[in-house]
Amino acid sequence: YTILSKVHSDRNVYPSAGVLFVHVLEREYFKGEFPPYPKPGEISNDPITFNTNLMGYPDRPGWLRYIQRTPYSDGVLYGSPTVENVGKPTIIEITAYNRRTFETARHNLIINIMSAEDFPLPYQAEFFIRNMNVEEMLASEVLGDFLGAVKNVWQPERLNAINITSALDRGGRVPLPINDMKEGVYVMVGADVPFSSCLREVENPQNQLRCSQEMEPVITCDKKFRTQFHIDWCKISLVDNTKQVSTFQEVIRGEGILPDGGEYKPPSDTLKSRDYFSDFLVTLAVPSAIALVLFLILAYIMCCRREGVEKRNMQTPDIQLVHHSAIQKSTKELRDMSKNREIAWPLSTLPVFHPVTGEIVPPLHTDSYDNTSMPLMQTQQNLPHQTQIPQQQSAGKWYS
Repeated sequence: YTILSKVHSDRNVYPSAGVLFVHVLEREYFKGEFPPYPKPGEISNDPITFNTNLMGYPDRPGWLRYIQRTPYSDGVLYGSPTVENVGKPTIIEITAYNRRTFETARHNLIINIMSAEDFPLPYQAEFFIRNMNVEEMLASEVLGDFLGAVKNVWQPERLNAINITSALDRGGRVPLPINDMKEGVYVMVGADVPFSSCLREVENPQNQLRCSQEMEPVITCDKKFRTQFHIDWCKISLVDNTKQVSTFQEVIRGEGILPDGGEYKPPSDTLKSRDYFSDFLVTLAVPSAIALVLFLILAYIMCCRREGVEKRNMQTPDIQLVHHSAIQKSTKELRDMSKNREIAWPLSTLPVFHPVTGEIVPPLHTDSYDNTSMPLMQTQQNLPHQTQIPQQQSAGKWYS
């Protein structure tokens, strides 16, 4: 069902068009071309990576893919050759890089695509396997087990693996590295007999409803795959090429079809000159004139129609001007006081009259006194010239 070959220098392979082609690039083969470890007898396990490209081009053909998970695993070339390349040898340059010694080794793989007599198979089914990665599915024993299970369910006379595609190439997301999750792989197979009733069960209305509700459909033959392969039956694709209708339609003349105008007659080489003065007036002169008029009107309004400060003061009531002037003077005084703190004491600290004798009480401190540590309010005991308030004794006499 698949063509497997191991890498050799200038190796010729002969895959068939429309049949899965797999070519393994084994690290053990290339280890012999790199120098061994310094210690004799030590087993070498150099990290080796591969680069593959079509000779004379930077990349591979469109139908050929390449995968290598780690530098300590083998590389795999796989794909499904197309009919267009039948009979044309495809030379793939394989370059191996030793990541320890930085040495390289190059080999050529010559792919001679052959035509298949039974290609294309008319009935094709594509399965999505959720618990497999593409390199695991490309292994000959795993792919053989899957084709055996499909053949047991389908019962065809001829069954071929047509193509294998990673779910990541179909827009899938990289799985989380927990619970040994896999990225999934699409496997397309072809057969020469119609689809079995088991494969048709996915088209039942009940299973279609379950798939729309993201529920697993009920498939009777799923147990034949479940032991090794977890198939997403909602993503299965069944293609019957025998019922494909040709998209070519004969053109019927009618509405929308231009009539035959006869032989094409190109324009003359001598073209008549054209005057663009009117176009200039319309596109540049007229908008410029309008913009100039608007500019003059705006300049007259802004410069020649100003009322001025005197006219504003004449129209303002006197009491409002007085209030405004007083506010300005007070604001100026406060600003001057904030700039220079060595000014006269405020009215609250000037001498006051004694409440009893009427004498003038001097300030509580001199001009050079530091008022930063002085409390805002002083007690009666700290005040000079304190007046003693008469108190009544128990005998009914008053003392001062």
